[in-house]
Amino acid sequence: MARKEPSFAERLQTAAKAKQVQMEKIRAVAQANEAQSAERLAAQVEAENTRQTRIAERKLANRVAAERRRVEQAAEAARLALAAAEEKARKEAERIARAKAEEALKNEQKAARDSRYAARKARQK
Repeated sequence: MARKEPSFAERLQTAAKAKQVQMEKIRAVAQANEAQSAERLAAQVEAENTRQTRIAERKLANRVAAERRRVEQAAEAARLALAAAEEKARKEAERIARAKAEEALKNEQKAARDSRYAARKARQK
C-alpha cells in the first residue's frame, strides 16, 4: 500500500505538537535558569553588601588616620610654638642681662672716673 501524504490538517497538528514539545523544553530550561539566576542574584547581592562594608570600613579608617595626622600636626605646631617662645624668652633674658652688665660697667667706670677727678681736685687744693 502506498503511503499517502499527510493532509494540511495533519501537518498543522504535527507542527503544533512539535511547538508544544519545544515550549516544554524551553520552560524546563527557563525554570532551571531561574533557580541559577536566583542563586547568582543572591551571590551578587551578597558580594555588593560585602563590597559596601569594605568601602565603609576603608572610609572610616581614612577618616581616623586623617584625624590622627591632624592631631599630630597640631601637637607639632604647638611644640614648635613653645620652642620658639622659649627661645625668644631666653634671648630677651640674655639681652636684659647684657644691658644690666653694660649699665653696671658704665657705673663702675663713672665711679672710677669720679674718684680720679675727686683725687685730682683734692691734690690741687
